[in-house]
Amino acid sequence: MAERPAHNAPVLVIGLGRFGASTALQLLRQNKEVLAVERSAATVQKWSGVLTHVVEADASDIDALRQVGAEDFGAAVVGVGTSIESSVLIVANLVDLGIERIWAKAITPAHGKILSRIGAHHVIYPEADAGRRAAHLVSGRLLDYIEFDDDFAIVKMYPPKETHGFTIEEANLRDRYGVTIVGVKSPGEDFTYATAQTKITSRDVLIVSGQVDLIERFAARP
Repeated sequence: MAERPAHNAPVLVIGLGRFGASTALQLLRQNKEVLAVERSAATVQKWSGVLTHVVEADASDIDALRQVGAEDFGAAVVGVGTSIESSVLIVANLVDLGIERIWAKAITPAHGKILSRIGAHHVIYPEADAGRRAAHLVSGRLLDYIEFDDDFAIVKMYPPKETHGFTIEEANLRDRYGVTIVGVKSPGEDFTYATAQTKITSRDVLIVSGQVDLIERFAARP
């Protein structure tokens, strides 16, 4: 069995557009070492005072990647998406260099299919994912939404009126709606994991899990 990567293992980020830069910044907040590679001199200058390591190089050239030591990284994020040709060449180069975990941004399903076939381990669709998430949030009751590959989701939401004043056991939501209340956050109190005796009030925020269509049906209740 392959060893799991160290929590703070360095990460190679290629492309400092909105997606790549956002990823690099979040990795830094998580105390991970990041080497950012960007071919635009202006963009490198923009981020050189923010990110610890920023290198100007064309990652579609495998020799350029070797010069920056890309083969020493176990994980890489390819944020280049507007040029499909460059994106494909970069991922192919990372595969040839033996990078163990490659995340790559795709702009279309066809683009993502190519990236997967040439060796990208994780294909990300930032715009499409953001659009789906926004569509679920516009209803007003959902406050946050995370969907998984098997049509399963976890959401943060306000409780429907019919649950106010009842314990989770009394509300019987699993039998009635097929959803599970994982936790409850009351105003001024810490998050608590839900039990059968947890009482729901109108001021609470619920963490709910279940199939997407069942969560949507539950969230649509007045």
